[in-house]
Amino acid sequence: MEEIDLKDFLSYLKKFVIVIIVVAIVAVAGTYFYDTTIKTPMYTTYTKILLVKNQDEDTNTSVNINDINANQKLAATYSEFVKSRLVLQQVIDELRLDYSVEQLAKNVSVTNITDTQILKISVTDANPERARDIADSTTKVFAKEIENITHFDNVRPYEAAQVNNTPSNNTLSRDLIIAALVGIFGVLAIVFIIYYFDDTVKYSEDLERKIGIPVIGKIIRSDVSTRRGRKPDELIVQRYPKSAVTESIKSLRTNLQFTNVDKGLHTILMTSSLASEGKSFVSSNLAISFAQSGRRTLIVDCDLRKGRLHHVFHLPNIQGLSHLLVDKAANFGRYIQKTSIDNLYIITRGTYPPNPSELLGSDKNRELINVLRQHFDIIIFDGAPCNGVTDSIVMSTLVDEVLIVTKNASTPRSALDTTRDMLAKVNAPIAGVVMNSVDKKVAKYYSYYGAKGARTESNDEQIGLERQRHINGYSTEAETATAPAHRAPVTAPEAKPELPRRETVAPAAPTRVAPARRTTTTSTVKAPATRNRTPRK
Repeated sequence: MEEIDLKDFLSYLKKFVIVIIVVAIVAVAGTYFYDTTIKTPMYTTYTKILLVKNQDEDTNTSVNINDINANQKLAATYSEFVKSRLVLQQVIDELRLDYSVEQLAKNVSVTNITDTQILKISVTDANPERARDIADSTTKVFAKEIENITHFDNVRPYEAAQVNNTPSNNTLSRDLIIAALVGIFGVLAIVFIIYYFDDTVKYSEDLERKIGIPVIGKIIRSDVSTRRGRKPDELIVQRYPKSAVTESIKSLRTNLQFTNVDKGLHTILMTSSLASEGKSFVSSNLAISFAQSGRRTLIVDCDLRKGRLHHVFHLPNIQGLSHLLVDKAANFGRYIQKTSIDNLYIITRGTYPPNPSELLGSDKNRELINVLRQHFDIIIFDGAPCNGVTDSIVMSTLVDEVLIVTKNASTPRSALDTTRDMLAKVNAPIAGVVMNSVDKKVAKYYSYYGAKGARTESNDEQIGLERQRHINGYSTEAETATAPAHRAPVTAPEAKPELPRRETVAPAAPTRVAPARRTTTTSTVKAPATRNRTPRK
């Protein structure tokens, strides 16, 4: 049995506070309505009978201890006799009651007052006068039948029944308290059962101890509003630079830079245990964050089965990684596309191949990664989930670091353990876990940055200036030729050979100049035609 962490349970319980309050209020309101509207008021009255010494036994009227003991023993017998059919049927006939004997027996109770010779006959009825009449009639019939059967004249009614106009079942205060407690503890019990059998991974302070993997970053759940009928834009870092999601992505980028200080960080594989955990979302925004810091970044969609990076970046998927792996590695430039973000390039997945695992584990893929290292500072591989396929397991042996994206309160603990064990068997360099979709209330640090990062022109201009300050001279001639007027053109250094690629669309600019042609050893890259043409040199 797994130990229950009280602190985690209380944190989990916070999500159900409103539910507990609502259930308690509904229970109290329902009880109040029932007690005051539906519940029939009942009235209870009683009469008392004294058991005395039989006057026919002798002329001695004194009562000794033996008489008292005998009458106390008779009290138990008489208690049952009062509710007998013989007595109650006569009461019904005498008062002309619309009751059966069984129904009347439920409303009549007889108690023997402890250590006395007194019987107390109580009657409960919806009519207080009728309750009094039933009590008096029962006492008279009982005394008469006892004398007829036992020939003892030892029953003496000494306290007649009175009309009681106060309902005996008026327990409103008690019922309200019970209803509130039942509602609260009922929900608590249900929440505890859900928590106990909940196998999902949830962000907490001691999560690393539980899963045995460092938590290298947590991504705040995006709450950026979108227009109705439109899909949300996943490139949060580009569109909303002030949002809490952007700050958490930057924090992840910073943490990654310290994971492999000695050898340097160049290649990163993003994988997950299951689908729909936000792996492509984290990969795309992390790539944008690296590109904005001035590092030449390439993101590769190596989920050859269901990769969707071309949808995220709104680019065609005519040719991609699956085509490149059957081509020569030196021709990689034909398959690279330039995104609308400075310093960020992409290789889409291409068409679905029949053997994805074999392609990713081939020598061509290893050679391709070594070639790409020479042209880019950071390469992020968006891999396939590890559940059921070995694509990412194969890729994990070819990169510098592996990140496992886990969706908070969604990924089963067993699935994460399986992914960790599979990667550990091949000695994959696991950097840690990235907790995605973490509630901002859990990660209190990020509340400083606000809930939404609304995109404005001033924000775009600010981020553009920030990019310019961090540019390290790795832009291509095509980028230089189409650079905006307010930016000084930056030429590529000789240490970084020009990137051969297919004809792509350059980023939008206020004015455009004539395309520049250059020749490399692999292929010829042409800039797209522009409006304002200048004579060729």
